[in-house]
Amino acid sequence: MYRRSQSGELWFDAMADHDTSGLQAKVLTVSDGVIHGTREDKSGEALAAYLAEQGFDVVERRAVADGVENVSDALRELTADFNGVVVTTGGTGFGPRDLTPEGTKEVLEREAPGLAEAMRLINPLGRLSRGLAGTVGHALVLNTPGSTNGCVEMTSAVIDIIPHAIRLMADTPTDH
Repeated sequence: MYRRSQSGELWFDAMADHDTSGLQAKVLTVSDGVIHGTREDKSGEALAAYLAEQGFDVVERRAVADGVENVSDALRELTADFNGVVVTTGGTGFGPRDLTPEGTKEVLEREAPGLAEAMRLINPLGRLSRGLAGTVGHALVLNTPGSTNGCVEMTSAVIDIIPHAIRLMADTPTDH
C-alpha cells in the first residue's frame, strides 16, 4: 500500500501487511555462556517475548554454543520445512568466537542485505554488527546481537515487513 506524506511524497506503507496472525517464529540463542550455564538466556527470552507481543506464535527456542558448525547445523534444523522467521541472538560482533554470520552464510540460499542494513541503522552501535539476513527455503533468517536491548531493537527495525516477506516466500497472495 502507498500513502502520501503531509508534504505530498509517496511512501510505501509496509504496515499494510503487518497482520501476524498465523505466522510463526523461532529463536536461536548463540552463546557459549548460556550453554555452559554461566549466563542466563536473557536475550533469547526478550526476543521471544517481543515476537509474541507482536503477534507471532513462537514455536521454538533453542540455544547452541558459538561456532560456525553449531550455528549452521541449528539453522538447517530450524528452517527445515518451516515457513516463518528464525531470529538468532548472539555472536555477531568482533569477538574471536563471534561466528554467527559465518554459520548463517553457510545456510542462506539468498541474502537480504536491505534487511541487515536497516537493522544496523536503528542504533549507532549497529555499525558493530556483522549480522546477516536472508532466506532458507520458506524461512526468513535474521541475525541480531546478544544484548537484550540490541536484539529487540534490531528486530523492531524490520518487524513491519516480516509478515509480507513470509507471505511472499509461501507464495501467498499479498497486496503489492
